[in-house]
Amino acid sequence: MNILIFGPNGSGKGTQGALVKKKYGLDHIESGAIFRKHIGGGTELGKKAKAFIDRGELVPDDITIPMVLDVLKGAGATGWLLDGFPRNIVQAEKLWNALQKDNINIDYVIEILLPRQVAKNRIMGRRLCAKDNNHPNNIFIEAIKPKGDKCRVCGGDLSSRADDQDEEAINKRHNIYYDTKTGTLAASYFYKDLAGKGKTKYIELDGEGSIDSIKETLLSQLD
Repeated sequence: MNILIFGPNGSGKGTQGALVKKKYGLDHIESGAIFRKHIGGGTELGKKAKAFIDRGELVPDDITIPMVLDVLKGAGATGWLLDGFPRNIVQAEKLWNALQKDNINIDYVIEILLPRQVAKNRIMGRRLCAKDNNHPNNIFIEAIKPKGDKCRVCGGDLSSRADDQDEEAINKRHNIYYDTKTGTLAASYFYKDLAGKGKTKYIELDGEGSIDSIKETLLSQLD
């Protein structure tokens, strides 16, 4: 089973992806890990990518796509879940064409829908427990709202990550994701159109639901 997953920062995409990975034994392939593998391994593609990264430039698609394909081809027999790529419509089209050329199917495309303001609030509302960072606390989510400035689970002191409070950085990431013309949502809709032609299956999930309800809906459509 091969899956693409889309969702804005703050949508719970990582959580749902991890649940799917565990249930079906998939390789969870994250875009950043692809670059790290090639650069760390000193591959020719990695060397080319590093030259662009060192100059603070975006790595061109003619380098990125082969890197992605290399990792996907090396995935386990049960399949893969690709997270964080493609990020725009051009990458979506090039990835699809490359996969078709190598006879690799995309069985499912998952999109977690979440209004932009809700996604932003979720990021800025995250709080970290001093005793255990895995204790969920978020001032904008009623189910995991902390008790004042104390952890809802253990009563530990709470703090927030600096990057979670960087509104400008969050807006930049969301500008790319929510762009339906050329951005990440445009990429997602490209696959939605292919699903309408019977070439893959497209699953839409309500990101405002609870983790368990989203999980139940997702797994019922994958089974």
